[in-house]
Amino acid sequence: MRTISKSKLIAFRQCPKRLWLEVHRPALREDSQATQASFMVGYKVGDIAQRIYDPEGKGILIDPQAKGFDAAFAHTQNLLQSAQAQPIFEAGFRAKGALAFADVMLPVEQGGKRAWRMVEVKSSTSVKDYHRDDAAVQTFLARACGVPLSGIALAHINSAWVYPGAEDYSGLLLENDLTDEAMPRSSEVQDWIAKAQQTIAQEKEPPIRTGTQCSTPYDCGFYAYCQSQEPQAEHPIEWLPGRLRKELATHIDTHHITELHDAPDDMLSERQQRVKAATLSGQTYFDRQAAIQALRSHKLPAYFMDFETIQFAVPIWKGTRPYQQIPFQFSVHRLARTGKLQQQAFLDLSGADPSRAFAQALIAACGERGPIFVYNAGFETARIRELAERFPRLAQPLLALNARVVDLLPIARDHYYHPSQQGSWSIKAVLPALCPDLRYDALEGIQHGGMAMDAFLKALSPQTSQARKREIEQQLLAYCALDTYAMVRMWAIFSGSAWKL
Repeated sequence: MRTISKSKLIAFRQCPKRLWLEVHRPALREDSQATQASFMVGYKVGDIAQRIYDPEGKGILIDPQAKGFDAAFAHTQNLLQSAQAQPIFEAGFRAKGALAFADVMLPVEQGGKRAWRMVEVKSSTSVKDYHRDDAAVQTFLARACGVPLSGIALAHINSAWVYPGAEDYSGLLLENDLTDEAMPRSSEVQDWIAKAQQTIAQEKEPPIRTGTQCSTPYDCGFYAYCQSQEPQAEHPIEWLPGRLRKELATHIDTHHITELHDAPDDMLSERQQRVKAATLSGQTYFDRQAAIQALRSHKLPAYFMDFETIQFAVPIWKGTRPYQQIPFQFSVHRLARTGKLQQQAFLDLSGADPSRAFAQALIAACGERGPIFVYNAGFETARIRELAERFPRLAQPLLALNARVVDLLPIARDHYYHPSQQGSWSIKAVLPALCPDLRYDALEGIQHGGMAMDAFLKALSPQTSQARKREIEQQLLAYCALDTYAMVRMWAIFSGSAWKL
């Protein structure tokens, strides 16, 4: 009988086929960049948790990679039974056909005897349902190994906490006691283990189609493989934009609809009907007059603004919160009444908090009057409000910028659709259709926001050479400039401008 790790049990809970593939065909797994980044975040939060729960540095970290799993389990038992009370990190438990490693084990007194309190550490900002399953597995295995467990808690990121600086992370984590709900789930966990082992023992992979489980609660690294084994829709139903009405979603599931042409028109919103019609006909939808009318009141000079941001689960700059989007770069194009187009940019790769300098430069770049066009206004305006909160002396001019913001996204979404967009109105989807001469894939090094974040972190690394840092700087500037120039060109088309931009 195969001993199943906790991670594989959780994979089984998500999808039995995922578990089978994890065991029998692991080479097919292709983790996304976001998934890989989440792993790194988890490691960082785990390191901070050790400092929080062991401020005196007396705890013991068990490393199964160093001496092997058997040694790790034996070492755990020795420490749990030792007369010396000290925190244990990555304590290993193996019993009843499964194994797991606990993030934190803390010695406590219970009824005059030694007991242990378990803490599982997560990089999320709240307790998720799969965290509760995680805690149930951990509790079951620890107790099956004879550990006198007083309780189990889940510690997650406190998104409201503000980093005070000086490496003081004492307030980073919030605990939620899950003892009362985790303890009674032993038989449930045993059932998961038994069914997971049955799944693994199958000669063939389970015949499970792709669906919502492929991304809930995690993005599955086998999605590309599973999808490739299914008939490929010419026009996938997933191209329908927006939230599907319950009636429509039920109809799609009941009738196993995969093709857009099979979606009933009477169940579609007006926008979904437009997407369906344009996709099936191959004809672009463009209500030019409506777009012109929507933009008629916004006179030149006009500004076109875009931000790039970075976020840290564990803040590195004083006065910032976990996962707060910190802007480190902007591009602003200004279009004068004469048709003259100028661009200003800000980029801080010093490693210091760029926020104040960013805010001051943005105020100067946007002038005092004229519309400020953005694409998806919620993002930029939220960042500006956050800057205003952090720097009260700059609040008035910053919030004055928000009052001038005009969103181009609703213009595109309401009045334009090209079949190549495949249900998306992201600027990366709309631009190639509207302006085929402008291409993000022609940019060197950085072609989307995720790559911009990665490049920023690379530039801040002490291991990055000055030459490479200068190269990254030029790539970031080019990428952000294309975002705002793209908006200029979109505005010109939507507004019916005669300017050749």
